[in-house]
Amino acid sequence: MTTVTPGVRPAPPHRVVVLALDGVVGLDLGTPAQVFGTARNAGGESLYTITSCSVGGRPVRSTAGFQVLPDHGLEILAEADTIVLPGIHDGAPLTLGTVDPEIRAALRAAHDRGVRIMSICTGAFVLAAAGLLDGRPATTHWAYAARFRRFHPSVRLDPEVLFVDDGDLLTSAGVAAGLDLCLHVIRTDHGSGVANRTARRCVVPSWRDGGQAQYIERPLPEPAATGTGRTREWIRARLHEPLTLAQMAGHASMSVRTFTRRFREETGLSPAQWLLRQRTEHARLLLESTDLGVDQVARRSGFGTTAALRQQLHQRIGVPPSTYRRTFRAPSE
Repeated sequence: MTTVTPGVRPAPPHRVVVLALDGVVGLDLGTPAQVFGTARNAGGESLYTITSCSVGGRPVRSTAGFQVLPDHGLEILAEADTIVLPGIHDGAPLTLGTVDPEIRAALRAAHDRGVRIMSICTGAFVLAAAGLLDGRPATTHWAYAARFRRFHPSVRLDPEVLFVDDGDLLTSAGVAAGLDLCLHVIRTDHGSGVANRTARRCVVPSWRDGGQAQYIERPLPEPAATGTGRTREWIRARLHEPLTLAQMAGHASMSVRTFTRRFREETGLSPAQWLLRQRTEHARLLLESTDLGVDQVARRSGFGTTAALRQQLHQRIGVPPSTYRRTFRAPSE
């Protein structure tokens, strides 16, 4: 049961508005409502309200063979704390690099008020066409990267990551990366406990680093040639130990050269890069969910020393361990 201090009103739920354009991707449209709508505090109360809008509140076509009738017109954007742009598969943002002037004006006005704005997949084309991403880092689905760069060369596009958090503007890659971004936002707003509970309710991984590579088309190994999955699980159970490439290859019963090649084919990363990310993820989890000292976190995640952990967190997210813990751990945890 939630404790309420006498005379103090509980904070109202954060207002999320999803802006649907014609040709909206069905999954992208439903993702924010599913993920944010599942987020609850310890007392079971909703932390977000979700509604939808379109130009004039008119129906829009989806890519899934049905029409969508949003609840509101663009005027509801004036009440939003966060705006989400789902992906689209046709329309002026994708074919001409432009956007309806009414949408452009509404998004720019919201941004000027300090509203957080997010995009999923090709929704980044809408943000870019509105002039909000000029000179800023962003991502979109890798298959649309060349077109995006052609229309919006001033945007610092990185088409290989799952999502980019640039403060008030956040962009994500295709389909499932929208789930990752929504969970990242919940984690930022309310800490790891709420985000993890939300992920469990949605039956999805609780956290994938935004810098993780998109699953860009690469030649896949033949089924008989796969073989690093079992070793990856073995490594995850030994992150605190000093592991060498030879030990990893030996566990997989492969030569170092073969192991390295197959590992990259299956993960998109070298064994060393993958191991560093796993250790960083584990350190972040320990900082968020335990009271262990930073030196203990460093040892248990395989960095060995506080200095090494501090250096890695600075490189990855720009803050030291103590700051990360204060930022991403909810006060009630």
